Amino acid sequence: MPASLFWLLAALAITCVLAAGIGLRLPLPPDEPRFVLAAQAMLDTGNWLLPHRGSELYAEKPPVFMWLQAASLAVSGHWDGAFLLPSLLAALLTLWLTGDMAARLWGRSMRLPAILALLCCIQFVLMAKRAQIDMVLVALTTTALWALCRCLFGRAQRRWLLLAGIAAGIGTVTKGVGFLPLLAVLPWLFARWRWPASGATPPARPLWWLLPGLVLGTLVWLGPLCWALWHHPDAQLQAYAHELLFKQTGTRYARAWHHIQPAWYYLQVMATLWLPAALLLPWLLPAWWRQLRLGEPRQWLLLGWAALVLLFFSASPGKREVYLLPMLPALCVAAAPLLPGLLQRPGVRRVLLGWSLLLGSGLLILGVLASTQHPALLANLLRRGMPADLLAPAGQGLLGAGIGIVLLCALTRLRHVLAGLLGGLAVLWLLHGLLIMPALSPYSSAQQLMAGVGQQIGPEAQLGLVAWREQNLLQADRKAVDFGFKRPLAGQWQAAQQWAQQAPQQRWLLVLDKAI
Repeated sequence: MPASLFWLLAALAITCVLAAGIGLRLPLPPDEPRFVLAAQAMLDTGNWLLPHRGSELYAEKPPVFMWLQAASLAVSGHWDGAFLLPSLLAALLTLWLTGDMAARLWGRSMRLPAILALLCCIQFVLMAKRAQIDMVLVALTTTALWALCRCLFGRAQRRWLLLAGIAAGIGTVTKGVGFLPLLAVLPWLFARWRWPASGATPPARPLWWLLPGLVLGTLVWLGPLCWALWHHPDAQLQAYAHELLFKQTGTRYARAWHHIQPAWYYLQVMATLWLPAALLLPWLLPAWWRQLRLGEPRQWLLLGWAALVLLFFSASPGKREVYLLPMLPALCVAAAPLLPGLLQRPGVRRVLLGWSLLLGSGLLILGVLASTQHPALLANLLRRGMPADLLAPAGQGLLGAGIGIVLLCALTRLRHVLAGLLGGLAVLWLLHGLLIMPALSPYSSAQQLMAGVGQQIGPEAQLGLVAWREQNLLQADRKAVDFGFKRPLAGQWQAAQQWAQQAPQQRWLLVLDKAI
């Protein structure tokens, strides 16, 4: 098969797996509804600088990701597909950059192993299917790392350093930590100093070009914000800027007030969310260590940077599993030259086959339990406000997927274990996108709840929200009135009471049960 045809078919297959489910589900909490609300408010009001969550300013994240979602809506015309497009496109860009980085560092034959390694990490594909900032951040950090590698291990051209700085700057105003790829110069400089004959590039590199690039990238958002603060210094805008630039960045990192986890938390994340690729770590770690001892500058940059990222996030008391996602492309590039040899080992093949069989067997067991309406599954479903008749189709889908994966294992066996592994993962993600998430969407997104509210109060009634969640406002069948999101509950109740008393026959309040 010609290489061009192979890569075309591979790109189509990867896109189909990652895009499966787009347009079939609604924004799901906790993060997706608030970003969609902010993007919709930008389109409705024309205020692109200050995102809003209902009547309040949303000062927890910069607006860059919301800009992308609003642009996607302008192109596609409907939220059902638009809100997931930025993550999908960012994932595809990250895959291309990962493959190209591996090809430039190790040779063209290493492009495919790097891409497949990234696709074999559950966390990467899961985030590609979610409308969260993290996948866009990963695309920007990988762009910065790719540009750095092009300069440090190729022709030293300022444009690559400038591009690395710009990507890191945009990443910083997308989600605070976008500057991290610039730390990759530290292990590279160490390797060049410790092993001067190792093949690292000579010292005459204009690394300072990273700084103007970084500043230029941050001006995408900080420029308009500073202009607004200078020309319209009202208290609300100043409070917004202080909250976002200080509390949600430095304070959140140094003195986090939620998501508190122990120092070893990220080891657990890597051992679970990076499966099945993480199963190769017992073989990869010794090989990486040998290469580092020999002073391999490419591995020093990739692995040294990954270690710095791990240390950076481990030092903060607040930890979330998505924080490590930017490390994954670099680690997959570092693993690429070792993977072809590892996959020839019988022990590695047995481990991967065992994982595929475990995945298929687990889906089979879940399918049987769902099809027979196991009491524990039924109780969990009812507790979440979902109907019992969801279990039957879900069980059939799980059974079909489990049987398919087990059959793939039987057909591929040890000889073609990688094909069986990739096929099993494709089945899993198609099941996730085409069956499981669309079935849960009406209930998890609050669409069913808000439709019931609309029917109960009638088409002419007005709806107010107290102690609400973002999905309630997003899925309301009419323009609802809110009385603040972060506002203290007593203040919300007081404002809601005054509002309801103005037209008590027409105005209704939807209140979270815990607030009553």
